[in-house]
Amino acid sequence: MELRQLEYFVAVAEEGGFGRAARSMNIVQSAVSQQIARLEREFGVLLFDRSTRHVRLTGAGERLLDEARLVLAASRRMRRIAGDIAAGDDGTLRLGTLHAPGDRLYRALNTLASIAPRLQVRPRRLTPAERLAAVRSGELDAALVRALRPSAGLEALEVWTDPLYVALPADHPLAGAPGLRLEQLGHLPLRLAAREANPPFHDLVTEACGTAGIAPPAGPPFTTLQQTLADIAVGPPSWTVFYEVTSLPTVHRIAIRPLTDLSVTTSLAVAPGPPGPALRHLLDALYRTANT
Repeated sequence: MELRQLEYFVAVAEEGGFGRAARSMNIVQSAVSQQIARLEREFGVLLFDRSTRHVRLTGAGERLLDEARLVLAASRRMRRIAGDIAAGDDGTLRLGTLHAPGDRLYRALNTLASIAPRLQVRPRRLTPAERLAAVRSGELDAALVRALRPSAGLEALEVWTDPLYVALPADHPLAGAPGLRLEQLGHLPLRLAAREANPPFHDLVTEACGTAGIAPPAGPPFTTLQQTLADIAVGPPSWTVFYEVTSLPTVHRIAIRPLTDLSVTTSLAVAPGPPGPALRHLLDALYRTANT
């Protein structure tokens, strides 16, 4: 069965004859007759009574006419949705997400909903390494990742940049400065998460230390921000570097100062090549909310 045959069937029923149906569709009558005959052979029933001057639906034809109309309506709807998906106005966007400062990500998704109301975002919270692997494999359409650089199988589209902060003991001599530079911190042990936990951010910090001419001793590894700050407060002098997620924490015996010579950029990791319409809508939403 072909959709074209159903279109001919409905046209003959609505026009009341093969000739009139053919004229309404700008085709020859023989083509309509042949396709209707094929449809009847496939169904094993007669759709039209041809024994009188006027073509009339048989009982089977009357029963199947509404079904044919439903199939054609579903086909038109499917074509319309497919067109909307191709335009980025419908469909599902699988997005790897992260903790963004304040409610920035939620505002970006709300903006996206106003741009493309029928485009559904399916967010997934994964580790940075898992997000990148999922984009490479096609499991995700895109992922937000901090400190991402282009690599094999990925492109990085920058969307916003955020400051970084240093946490160190409140009684340390550097704690009184309004801001700190990396070169001032080379003598203090650095608490940094293992590279496999967050390769992009680990590389950002270690490479920036090298550029600043320092090689700080390795302190105990960064675990969670809360636990790491608690350890810095009671342990031997050390420091860590972090980015704001909700708000800057307030911890007894800890000083938090801006890092003046390093920031972190969040990018949208996507497959190589020009982004499709849905990703362009997402980028538009991210850019609109980047500085608000």
